[in-house]
Amino acid sequence: MRSPMNIATHSLTANFEDLLKKTLNCSRYARHLLEIDRPLLDWLQANYTSPCSRAEMQALLLQSAPSPQPSPASGGGSNRVATATDLFDSEASLARAVRRLRKQVMVKLILRDLNGLADLNEVMLAMTALAEICVQQAQSCLMQTLQTQFGIPLGETSGTAQELLIIGMGKLGGCELNVSSDIDLIFVYPEDGETDGPRKLSNHEFFTRLGRRLINIINELTADGYVFRVDMRLRPYGDSGPLVTSFAALEEYLVSQGREWERYAWIKARVIAPAQSPFPLKTPLSNSLDKTTSHSTRPQETAAKSLVIPQAGERTNESLRELHINELASLTQPFVFRKYLDFGAIDSMRKLHAQIRQEVQRRDRLNNIKLGPGGIREIEFTAQVFQLIRGGRDAQLRIRPTQATLQQLARNNQLPAAVVAGLDEAYVFLRNLEHRLQYLDDQQTQELPEKPEDQAIIAEAMGYPDFAALLEQLDRHRALVSQQFGQIFGEQQEAQNAAQFWNEGVSDEELSAHLESLGYRAAADTAQRLQQLRNGNRYRQLPDLSRQRLDKLVPQLVALSAQHGDPDATLSRLLALLEAISRRAAYLAFLAEYPQAMQRMVSLVAASSWAGEYLMQHPALLDELLDSREIYQPPEWPQIDLELQNRFADCAGDEERQIEVLHHVQQEQIFRLLAMDLQGLLPLEKLSDHLSDLADMILRHMLKLCWNNARKKHREDAKFAIIAYGKLGGKELGYASDLDLIFLYDDDHPDAQEIYARLGQRINSLLGSHTSSGRLYETDLRLRPNGASGLLVSSIAAFAEYQRSQAWVWEHQALSRARFCAGDAGVGTAFEDIRREVLCQPRDLAALRKEIIEMRQKMRDGHPNNTELFDIKHDSGGMVDIEFIVQYLVLAHAHQHPQLAANVGNLALLKMAAEFGLIRAELAEASRTLYRHLRQIQHRMRLNNQSQCRIQHEEIDTRASGELWAELFGKA
Repeated sequence: MRSPMNIATHSLTANFEDLLKKTLNCSRYARHLLEIDRPLLDWLQANYTSPCSRAEMQALLLQSAPSPQPSPASGGGSNRVATATDLFDSEASLARAVRRLRKQVMVKLILRDLNGLADLNEVMLAMTALAEICVQQAQSCLMQTLQTQFGIPLGETSGTAQELLIIGMGKLGGCELNVSSDIDLIFVYPEDGETDGPRKLSNHEFFTRLGRRLINIINELTADGYVFRVDMRLRPYGDSGPLVTSFAALEEYLVSQGREWERYAWIKARVIAPAQSPFPLKTPLSNSLDKTTSHSTRPQETAAKSLVIPQAGERTNESLRELHINELASLTQPFVFRKYLDFGAIDSMRKLHAQIRQEVQRRDRLNNIKLGPGGIREIEFTAQVFQLIRGGRDAQLRIRPTQATLQQLARNNQLPAAVVAGLDEAYVFLRNLEHRLQYLDDQQTQELPEKPEDQAIIAEAMGYPDFAALLEQLDRHRALVSQQFGQIFGEQQEAQNAAQFWNEGVSDEELSAHLESLGYRAAADTAQRLQQLRNGNRYRQLPDLSRQRLDKLVPQLVALSAQHGDPDATLSRLLALLEAISRRAAYLAFLAEYPQAMQRMVSLVAASSWAGEYLMQHPALLDELLDSREIYQPPEWPQIDLELQNRFADCAGDEERQIEVLHHVQQEQIFRLLAMDLQGLLPLEKLSDHLSDLADMILRHMLKLCWNNARKKHREDAKFAIIAYGKLGGKELGYASDLDLIFLYDDDHPDAQEIYARLGQRINSLLGSHTSSGRLYETDLRLRPNGASGLLVSSIAAFAEYQRSQAWVWEHQALSRARFCAGDAGVGTAFEDIRREVLCQPRDLAALRKEIIEMRQKMRDGHPNNTELFDIKHDSGGMVDIEFIVQYLVLAHAHQHPQLAANVGNLALLKMAAEFGLIRAELAEASRTLYRHLRQIQHRMRLNNQSQCRIQHEEIDTRASGELWAELFGKA
């Protein structure tokens, strides 16, 4: 049964008396307030129909001011709108006003929420807005008072005015505040220094005084009540630390002292005061709560509407404040969101949650719907562990609201949509229940009541006939939350006797015997390899936690390797990989936390030594093994291209990060294709198409990036194209193939040659440069006009002239496998016109045959084979012979059959030549089958790092290609 309180449903036409009756029945706190304060009841009746909004709160605060509101038309010439701070003559009057405001907001929210006029978002956003307004007004009032006494605090280095930035943590930072919540605050200021008044104070003392007095205004219990309880324990060093902290001191603390649980706390950190200013939305710590909070606005939508136009005359201060907040974000973000995938966060949060569970059990608080099993905290942890793991790489996860984070995880396919829907429903139910527990007596509680009369009230407030029915629904939600939490944070069970052989005192003989029992054929050598690992310096120098994890992983890898055809080779590859990643604790944590991903890793490495080496070079790709649904899905290139554009936009203006993004996207897609390939899910031709499409996409974005960042350019879009030859040109790219490229332009600007030469150099340099993320592609530019001695870039006119009058036949052979792959489409079309013209020109067949035979012999001489094996690429009848046959057929007959000029691949062109009667059909088909088979053998051997692809002669039948060569060129 779904709770009727999940969404606002009540009709506004309901009688106020009926709404009031339920309010008084379900909230003793509201009943008390309204009984002793008749004006409050009258105000409620007049205003209950409209959502609680920030604008209404600001207006109510102005109305509470003791001095009359000035007219906008009054003297002074300022068009600045009056604020509450201008109108309060003392801290005491402001303290009374904000307490009065809280009562108004509370009774209105209680009535609207209990009667279905408000949903959870209105409640959370209204309470967050209330906290922000009160803190901002208190800070502004105190700042004016202290500046009158001591002057303006100035930065020691910059000489600029300093402000106290108040950071809202927890639910306040996430715009999820509950109705009787503490507010967790941290006070920071940019620079040490002192004030410029006659009575000087250090900036630290100035802001400490401000902070203490602000806490009193908000936190102190007076005859009018309190506004919010203020909790400062999340500041550096907690209760024992200074109340306020400079940026430099905060950075030093986070780098040297910051603990794992503090990373979790800082995810939701948000500067809430001074008052909001037009900060960029991407700033992680900027104010993000909409000034016109609406009950229909979800927190994630709210954050997208947060830009506020500054008041007249305040542009300078706002710009300085923006600078300070951006500086604060730059020093805290690396602490929270690590650059690498941080799987160690799972264990850290598991331990933090275990401590909370122990405390709950010690205090007998298992009925606590926040901290108990299946409670609110477990939903928050479930969302936030993904943020800690992936937020450094995925900016979309650097968001605060829990529900928004869950929805993003569903969009990222990191949690199933059905699971997210269940967690979201549970979150809404638990938060609504939490509010109803707090409405009862305005107490900060999440405990289910024990008194039957209170249980009946809560059941009514939640819309259930009795408490038993409420508990039934609560138990269903808690069970779902606990189950999902357990799947993510549950301890991995170790095999009982798997690790017995892996201990300090095990002998070579014992280890070898154990391996033999598992089916290892070279058990003695493998045992020695294991002993080398255990006794090596790298293992002994690991931190204790990493060594413990590795000790658990090795026995599992030994057992998993035994399940494959060559366990010794498989384990050897895995141990090399393990040693390579062992110094990064996060990768060991990943393998320890995700045994299914480890099994997939073992299968990949068993099938391909190249796959093992690729993982060693790019261990972050281990993350790709998590989701079998994702990794074994064919790529959707338009979608991947869009995601790449979005990732580029996130780091706009930072070329280094954008290059890093290109590396990551390329590696992710290559690894996914590799996984599908090794599972037999991709035919070789389709794999080559995908690898070629990936290279095209990388080249498109690289060209655009280099042109956007070019120092000298004369137009918005470059009239420049990248032309692919060779394997990329023929869409036969392999995993480690280099790219044969030339660069063309069509631009009559007088400096075009110089500008585009620099562009080509930059593209080539960035493609081939070795970075911390590896290298994108090795490139070969020797197929350009005049080869290595020619210009790096050519105009279309010069390229056409060269091809018509100077190019060698082998260059026309290469042209048959060339195509436009990136850049200006007009230049691409011009290239294709030249290509077709050249390929389709009539030729002297005898001279053509002679040229091709001579070139083939040069290639054969350049790749001598002195073995008894057959070189599948270079020996007679091999791949190169078939490729030369196709190129001859194109150059010899395209003038009669222009269809042969199409760049459709060797297999299609052989079939086409047979259809035109140029070669015998049976030879064409047999040669096609042979070529496909040779490519598959080559591919399989290169997956295991056999660069010279040679096999026994009896393993392959090359008679078809030999006969076809003889018919076209005569006997070799």
